[in-house]
Amino acid sequence: KKIIQKLPSDALRVMTSAGSLVHADFFKPKDSLLSGPAGGVVGAAVIGKQSGFERLITFDMGGTSTDVARFDGDFDYRFEMTIRNATVFSPTLNIETVAAGGGSVCYFDGIKLCVGPESAGASPGPACYGAGGPLTITDVNLLLGRLDAAQFGIPVFPEAAKAQLIDLQFFIQEKTGKKILEEEILIGFLTIANERMSDAIRKISVSKGYAPPQYALLVFGGAGGLHACSMAKLLGMTTIIVPKYAGLLSAFGILNAPIERFAEQQILKTVAALPFEKLEKAFEKIGDEAIEKVIAEGIEKQQVLLKKSLIFCRLKGQDATLELDFDADFEQNFKDSYQKTFGHWVENREIEVESIRVIASERNNLRKISNLPKIPPPQYKPNFRHKIKALVGSKWTEIPVFFRDDLSVGATIEGFALLLDSFSTTVIEDGFTLTIDAQETAIFKLNNSTKSTIQQYNQTIDLELFTNRFTSIAENMGAMLQRTALSVNVKERLDFSCALLDADGYLIANAPHIPVHLGSLGVCVREVLKHIKIEKGDTIITNHPAFGGSHLPDVTLISSVYTVEERNPDGIGKGGTLIGYVANRCHHSEIGGIRPASMPPNATRLVEEGVIIEPMYLAKNGVTDWESISYKLQNDRYPTRSLSENLADLNAALAANLNGVNALQKLVEMHGLEAVHHYMRELKDYSAEKLTEALIKFRENSNFTEGYAAEEQLDDGTLLKVNITFGDKITFDFTGSSPVHKGNLNATPAIVNSVVIYVLRLLVSENIPLNEGFMNNVALILPENSILNPYFPENTEGCPAVVGGNVETSQRLTDTILKALNLIACGQGTMNNVLFGNETFGYYETICGGSGAGNGFNGTDAVHTHMTNTRITDPEILEFRYPVRLDLFKIRENSGGKGLFNGGNGIVRQLTFLEDVALSVLTQHRKVAPFGL
Repeated sequence: KKIIQKLPSDALRVMTSAGSLVHADFFKPKDSLLSGPAGGVVGAAVIGKQSGFERLITFDMGGTSTDVARFDGDFDYRFEMTIRNATVFSPTLNIETVAAGGGSVCYFDGIKLCVGPESAGASPGPACYGAGGPLTITDVNLLLGRLDAAQFGIPVFPEAAKAQLIDLQFFIQEKTGKKILEEEILIGFLTIANERMSDAIRKISVSKGYAPPQYALLVFGGAGGLHACSMAKLLGMTTIIVPKYAGLLSAFGILNAPIERFAEQQILKTVAALPFEKLEKAFEKIGDEAIEKVIAEGIEKQQVLLKKSLIFCRLKGQDATLELDFDADFEQNFKDSYQKTFGHWVENREIEVESIRVIASERNNLRKISNLPKIPPPQYKPNFRHKIKALVGSKWTEIPVFFRDDLSVGATIEGFALLLDSFSTTVIEDGFTLTIDAQETAIFKLNNSTKSTIQQYNQTIDLELFTNRFTSIAENMGAMLQRTALSVNVKERLDFSCALLDADGYLIANAPHIPVHLGSLGVCVREVLKHIKIEKGDTIITNHPAFGGSHLPDVTLISSVYTVEERNPDGIGKGGTLIGYVANRCHHSEIGGIRPASMPPNATRLVEEGVIIEPMYLAKNGVTDWESISYKLQNDRYPTRSLSENLADLNAALAANLNGVNALQKLVEMHGLEAVHHYMRELKDYSAEKLTEALIKFRENSNFTEGYAAEEQLDDGTLLKVNITFGDKITFDFTGSSPVHKGNLNATPAIVNSVVIYVLRLLVSENIPLNEGFMNNVALILPENSILNPYFPENTEGCPAVVGGNVETSQRLTDTILKALNLIACGQGTMNNVLFGNETFGYYETICGGSGAGNGFNGTDAVHTHMTNTRITDPEILEFRYPVRLDLFKIRENSGGKGLFNGGNGIVRQLTFLEDVALSVLTQHRKVAPFGL
């Protein structure tokens, strides 16, 4: 390849998202999408290394967002990033953005306090800017005495913030009949914001497999220092680092960024088929290429080093890779890393090298720092400039304000105080000691004697806190499940759901996963509890529709959660009183049956659709029984074709449940069983109240005079009917729906529950996790032995087929109810399930289409709608993993239906199969057209 002419060393260079500089002539806009945050991470690495800290979690909080990253002796890279619905292939530092900042809006929704995700932005900005903005986190910090109004770079108006607070106080009193003190409101907002941000860091750490307490928290940005101490305590971190002029650290990082260039080569070969010497030569070749790129930037050859040689490995058949440093032991290192990251090892699968990458860099201060002077012992406590009144604990107290320029090396500060520089403010909370080290960096240490106390507020505040805590448990379970799974269906298509349930088996909170799963998990848990005990340490596995299942590929794991009487050295709790349950449901793309991919369109009996798992113990008293489930999967009438993938995904699902068990136990340890159970009930009651409000507004605004009833015909003439009446309860009467379907389009009561709870959730615009409180005042009338309530005898030979009921009937029933409520025109009304495979594999995906139009808006093109919330598989993964070529995938123009508001367009997806497969398509609306309004 042509060598680029060497550039002068003082040439104009641009910062990239990878934390390095590139000459302007080589610059491409996509490479700098995260260049500002990347500058902050580089600056943090420089500051951390100077002060002797190699392991950092960086926390950069500004006005509208917070950026979080990890530095563990070197930068954590990723080589593709997702921005909204676009995937960009470009090296970048691994930075996660959280929608929380100083401009996050603080408000009261009629029942509880809320923070964000809406932001006041720069205009109008926080209320204290004097431009008519709303109350924000910046205003909260100002009114609490955590900001010094005299030190702002622009005029601020505390009285404007105070006026907004008083208006809010009156609004709360008007809605609740109770007066809450201003101080309680402010502390409530601050606590909610801190817990939201710490939950985001915790979720990121779970998905990446590291623990925050093992790192120091390096904070910067204009607002980072305001929340540092509270965040550290919530995350169990004992060290905080605040650089001098923390508000300018991104600029400092760009100034100190090295010139680096990347080179890579795709390998896609198993280790067994790849001699080590060949790998070494491949690394040598791309290493030379990367070095030449740096030399072309104007750097002398002797000033260039090969900074990193990375090999990306995975188990054959997996899509996600693990990044390893390349050496002769990389194969064993992969196995060790896999077990550490995912908590298990999959036997009898080859290791595959996906790609190799190298990073060449100029020699820079990150590599040169050594023999730093030791931090001297504290010599004095500096004098403060003045005092400011702040809320400390529950009392207003005058606290000292220190200026950074007044602090010399060795200075220490203890107790509640403010530390100011020209560009940021840092709050030093009680229990922390600040020391200025030899590099003029502030190091905070949490005193060993300080106990993290959890303050209880009134219900207006605590309900939001516990809502976030419950949701966080479910989301972390989802992050763990995706990280540890093996299959495309789970890792790439995200066809799984996680949930937290109360001690009676009612859904409390979920991660935003698959609607048809989530509304049925509570039904499943309660049905299982009627037939089998779930004691401490137990996990039940089932997929049987008679026990609240959906269809056989959806395998559910239910784990009990008991209070902790003691903890083992590894932190796992043993305990006493039932708290609740955690559950997840994953779609296994192969679970047996008469056709590959386990969704046979011609099935008439349940046994033909795959392995039927009646509720059984996967784990009993903490001991997992893989032998029994393996036997079951291999010895049923129509056994699985992919046992190793089944077991790998079950391992992941069990790991996710154990993560949820531990998190819920710790929540009880921190707040008490009584409080946790109380707010489980309150969240359900809150959801019911919000639904009542929404239904009142809906009926006031509805001009639908024909009654709330509708019917729809499936393509084969099967009837779905609903009549909705409003009284003491909202009654959904499905009388008149067709009898049990002769084929596989039978839905279960659990699926009907999912559909109803989903539609009701659509009516409520509040940010509430889906939970069964929405069903508190709802009654379902399901005709016996109908397509929506089939009878399942104990002898599975007589059980009706259901595989299409979960995917197709659920979609058609959703549209039937929406039609009755006159809310929205019909969308594509199908999941368009495409399945293919042979005796060696099974593949499944749902094909997107158009959503329906409504009063005031057009439908959306090419989306998954209603009961499905999965992704479609990327073409690269589809073609690499399976014998198929994707020839065409495009929007089908003018297919959505014209009107005053148009329906969303469908798509065209054209596949060519490269070997013999069995192909199945489960679909609807091929004969009966979608309805309009």
